[in-house]
Amino acid sequence: MMRYLFVLLLAMMLVLAACSNDEPDTDEESQTGEEVEQSEDQETDEEQDESEETNEEDSQDSEEEQNEDEQTTDKQNEPQESQYELTEHWSLTPIDDAESDVVLLTIDDAPDGNALEMAENLNELDASAIFFVNGIFMEDEESQDIVKQIHDMGFPIGNHTYGHKSLKDLSEEEQYEEIISLNELIEEVTGEKPEYFRAPHGLNTDYARDLIADEGMLLMNWSYGYDFMEGYMEKEELTDIMVNTDLLSSGANLLMHDREWTNEALEDIVEGLRDKGYEMLDPELILNPHKD
Repeated sequence: MMRYLFVLLLAMMLVLAACSNDEPDTDEESQTGEEVEQSEDQETDEEQDESEETNEEDSQDSEEEQNEDEQTTDKQNEPQESQYELTEHWSLTPIDDAESDVVLLTIDDAPDGNALEMAENLNELDASAIFFVNGIFMEDEESQDIVKQIHDMGFPIGNHTYGHKSLKDLSEEEQYEEIISLNELIEEVTGEKPEYFRAPHGLNTDYARDLIADEGMLLMNWSYGYDFMEGYMEKEELTDIMVNTDLLSSGANLLMHDREWTNEALEDIVEGLRDKGYEMLDPELILNPHKD
């Protein structure tokens, strides 16, 4: 009997010991959970720090790019230093060591049907020119839009008077109206006052010269031009005379007009001038002593 009780007691002790080993270690599990949470919090903090560093770097890069863009824009908007000046014979002479083998292209009587195409062709040829406009050709929105497009392509818009009347036949009051009314219209259309003036037929007056200077414009005539003369109102004849005339020389001021035959000849004229070693002068490089 005693042996039986001893065996029974031993068995009960073994059962109790087994149950005790199956119970979870609460402290150990709790400690492990805290460590996991701390690890996750640490990872989140590190990710946040990395994100903040990345955002800061992106912000710095963006600011640098913005500053570079602003510097580029400022540089583009800076006026170019004058490299040529107008002579008393209306040609251009280099200042200091500027390239001498250049000619200036000018287009009068715009926009009279061909000016926009001429500007587009010159733009494709990377050739500069001044477009001298008349107010009588800018009295509707379509024509004004053409002038705006030409200006936006980078071509200066010059004043050729409102009605293309001979200034010598007009009173001072009429001359004032011919010049100033067109200045105002050009500025309204393009946002800029014209910097260049050319009188119809090249006929100026003392009053007009003084007014032009007061308005900050450069008075300009030309060295030679032929597209208004009989015998040169065809593409081939006009191209030949513009490129091969004895009047062609460094700094020549070339007169052309908004005409169909001039438009047709324009590309060949530019290429012919370049074949002879001349480049088209950028009007922005011309000294204007009257400009503010």
